[in-house]
Amino acid sequence: MTPPRRCRSPNDSGMVTVEAAIAIFALVFVLTLCAAAITTVANHLRCTDAAREAARLVARGEPDRATALAHTIAPTNATVKINTNNDDIEVEISAPSPLPGLHLTARAYSVLEPTTP
Repeated sequence: MTPPRRCRSPNDSGMVTVEAAIAIFALVFVLTLCAAAITTVANHLRCTDAAREAARLVARGEPDRATALAHTIAPTNATVKINTNNDDIEVEISAPSPLPGLHLTARAYSVLEPTTP
């Protein structure tokens, strides 16, 4: 007795290869998005830390050091804005995100120390 023959169309050759290629592409795409999301969260935390430290330094009376430290802590291409209004201090750090359409911004507020000129 002979085993039953499978009917195979000549157009089926290479079908598994195409499915594997699509699956690998989808996996790489998802992993790339995950890596970009993790980088975005890490950069936002760096912006927050930079704004907080800069606000503390400005409150102590060291605005030049605050700007330099904020640029050191913040991600590359970040902008630092320090606004003082009477005793109020606002520091804003902005940076581009690896994910398209997002822009990272962090703010910190402080009050000048009583002995600070």
